[in-house]
Amino acid sequence: MVTHERAALATDGRYFNQAAKQLDSNWLLLKQGLQDVPTWQEWSAEQSEGGKVVGVDPTIITAPDARKLAEKIKKRGGQDLVAIEDNLVDLVWGSSRPPRPSEPVKVLGQQFAGKDVKTKLEDLRKDLEKKKSSGFIVSMLDEIAWLFNLRGNDIPYNPVFFSYAAITPTTATLYVDDSKLSSDSKTYLADNVVSIRQYEKIFDDSEALGQSLGAANGQSEPEAKIKKFLVSTKTSWALKRSLGGETKVEEVRSPIGDAKAMKNETELDGMRACHIRDGAALIEYFAWLEHQLTVEKVVMDEVTAADKLDELRSKHKHFVGLSFDTISSTGANAAVIHYKPERGNCSVIDPKAVYLCDSGAQYFDGTTDTTRTLHFGEPTAMERKAYTLVLKGNIALDVAIFPKGTSGFALDTLARQFLWVRSLS
Repeated sequence: MVTHERAALATDGRYFNQAAKQLDSNWLLLKQGLQDVPTWQEWSAEQSEGGKVVGVDPTIITAPDARKLAEKIKKRGGQDLVAIEDNLVDLVWGSSRPPRPSEPVKVLGQQFAGKDVKTKLEDLRKDLEKKKSSGFIVSMLDEIAWLFNLRGNDIPYNPVFFSYAAITPTTATLYVDDSKLSSDSKTYLADNVVSIRQYEKIFDDSEALGQSLGAANGQSEPEAKIKKFLVSTKTSWALKRSLGGETKVEEVRSPIGDAKAMKNETELDGMRACHIRDGAALIEYFAWLEHQLTVEKVVMDEVTAADKLDELRSKHKHFVGLSFDTISSTGANAAVIHYKPERGNCSVIDPKAVYLCDSGAQYFDGTTDTTRTLHFGEPTAMERKAYTLVLKGNIALDVAIFPKGTSGFALDTLARQFLWVRSLS
């Protein structure tokens, strides 16, 4: 958040250390989640006191978040939240801004997906019919990849590609840079009756769709009778505005997100199989690492070790790449949340200290994420105690019985209870 006089960056506990190191004196660090620290929304609203306007790029804030922020601004005496069509950071960045990634989009085989595109579209249209809606505009990249059984690589470690989609009772349109699509991919989409439009056309087409609602329903029709377009609660404010706002759009829990969460048998089998292969790679890695450190007495840094794990994973069937940067950390580094060792700027692994490895991979049939804490020497009494407290928390979480609707946030207390008792005693 940048005002005429001040600038602040808000982040959660994963990035407190990194932010403190990288921000200079121009910036205020808002440590989200700590007592008496305002949220970024509260801080922004506070700056608007006295009738000031707060601007935001509407493409990078969800419609619900924009609505809540506007309410906070007005409550604090600000004038309003305004959509800024040209992102001001991009204007400052200018010609030096890197181009948007344009990695190839590939078809995910039926042997991995378990359900074809036509069936998925039929199921979605049944939901649209039940909700008496005119269509569903899809903006979540993982939902688009799942719906069309396509995979990309535009975002590191995520098999997604920049795109939008519009699904109506009779049409399915994928908005994507067609240079990413091979002739086979285009044929595949045509066979599934999916049309292709350029990525940037989504807002113009959404505006046209919104305008068509009035004509289709009759301009004199009451608002309540208009068959609105559905969008996810995670949809951008910009997309909702282009469709026509509240009168023509309904925010809902995404039916695609729910369908994606209910894995079919093929997906379940794939997830089990990829974890077995990934587990084999991890076991081979830990055995190799222990031998190198304790028998061969090799001096090895955190990055070299991580590279070896990547090499071992890559030999397994259906491997695509890592699912995040491997956290290979020794001693004090193991306590840094989301620590990332960097070549030439990392520690040598100490066999007499705790070693934490948090890593995962993307396979065609599933995604893995495994964290293990090891010690190659004799752990201290404190290290044993800390490890045991975490283990007790995991066991408590594993055996917990709870009613439907209980949030993960509530269950988290079961995992932390023993650490809290220790820290407060």
